[in-house]
Amino acid sequence: MINQRISVVLVVTGLILLANFIAMQFTSEVNWTLGDFVAAGILLLAAGLTLEFILRKVTRLSHRILLVLAVLTVFALVWIELAVGIFGSPFAGS
Repeated sequence: MINQRISVVLVVTGLILLANFIAMQFTSEVNWTLGDFVAAGILLLAAGLTLEFILRKVTRLSHRILLVLAVLTVFALVWIELAVGIFGSPFAGS
């Protein structure tokens, strides 16, 4: 079961990256470089594997919910920062 969940994380990460690659073929509004794909892949894999680790190791439901929400919040903030630069950090895409 654990290997199955890791496989799901890997497949979902690949599908998200593939969707962006396919979108690049049809529109000029999606313009990712190799670095963008690498950064997105690392971010997606890190979030997915962290969530899998939480689901495997944390037994109390309330702790699971809080940790999953924390991971998803950090993931969303980093993704948004890299995409549009809401905080204006040097890592922002703008």
